[in-house]
Amino acid sequence: MLLAGCGGPQSTLAPDGPAAQAAAWLWWGMFVWFGLVLLLVTSLWLVAWRRRPRSYDAEQARQVGLRWTLAGGVLLPGLSILVLLAFGIPLGLRMLPLPLGGPPPLRIEVTGHQWWWEVRYPETGVVTANQLILPVGQPVDLELASADVIHAFWVPRLGGKLDMLPGRRLTMRLRADRAGPYRGQCAEFCGSQHAHMVLAVEALEMADFNAWQAARRVEPAVAREHAAAVRAFRPYCGECHRVAGISDGRRAPDLSDVGARPGLGAGTLEMEQGAMRRWLREHQRLKPYNGMPRHDRLPEDTLDAIAAWLETLVP
Repeated sequence: MLLAGCGGPQSTLAPDGPAAQAAAWLWWGMFVWFGLVLLLVTSLWLVAWRRRPRSYDAEQARQVGLRWTLAGGVLLPGLSILVLLAFGIPLGLRMLPLPLGGPPPLRIEVTGHQWWWEVRYPETGVVTANQLILPVGQPVDLELASADVIHAFWVPRLGGKLDMLPGRRLTMRLRADRAGPYRGQCAEFCGSQHAHMVLAVEALEMADFNAWQAARRVEPAVAREHAAAVRAFRPYCGECHRVAGISDGRRAPDLSDVGARPGLGAGTLEMEQGAMRRWLREHQRLKPYNGMPRHDRLPEDTLDAIAAWLETLVP
C-alpha cells in the first residue's frame, strides 16, 4: 500500500529518461537523508525524555544550551545543505538544455492555450494538438510558451515541470528511453478546465517517428461522401480550425490528424466510435467555457456529417 504511489502514468518515481531519472534520484536522496535526520532527532528526543534530569548551575546551563544550539541550529542544518548541494547540483545539471557534443537535439514548439496544447515540428512543418510524439533515445528540446495565461508543462516520467509564460519561450530538454505512451498534464492552475488539459505523449522508434511525420505532410483526401461535410466545415469551423488543404484557421486546435489522436478535448473524451459526434453536440457540457461556441445554428444531420468526416482524418 505504501509503495502504490511509486508507479502509474504520472509517477515521478518510475522514470524513463535521464531528466526524470535525475529528479527521482534527487527525491530518493532527500528521502534517505532527511529520514536519517528524523531518526537522529527522534532518538535524541527519546533519550532526553527517558533520561533523569540533572542539576546545572547558571554557567553550565548556558554552555549546554549553547552546544545544543550550535549542533541543532547550525551544524545539522549546515551539513544538510552541503549534502543536498553535493548531489543536487550535479543532478540539476542533467535537467538543463546544455550544449551537446554530437548532433543538435530535435526542436519541438509547444504552446499552452486555455485549455489545449499546440504542438509544432518546425523542421518539417508538421502541426498537431493535444499530443506530443517523440523519437526514442534522441534528445528533444521543447520550446515552451503560452498564448494566454501561465501554464506548466509536465510529463512526470520523462522530466520535471517548467512554467509556460506569456511573451516568453523557455526550453526543456527531454529524452525518452523507452517506446510507449506517457501522460502529460498542465501543472499550473490555468482556469476552470485546468484538469482537462492533458497531453498525450508517445515515444516511437526512429523509423516509426519518421513515418509519423511523413504521413502528416500529405494533405488528406476528401471522399465523395464527405464533400457536403467539408463544404459546411469551411465557413463554420474553418475560421478557427486548420485542416491541411481545406482551411487555415489558427485560433483553435489543428484537426488535420484528429482521427488518429487518442482523445478529444485534451483528455476529456477517449477517441472511440461516436466520440466526435458527442463532442460536437455536448462540448460545452463536457468541458464548460471552452473556446468553441455551441453549434445551435447547424442542423443535427450536418453536424453528424462533419463528425463522421473528422473521424476519417487519419494520416
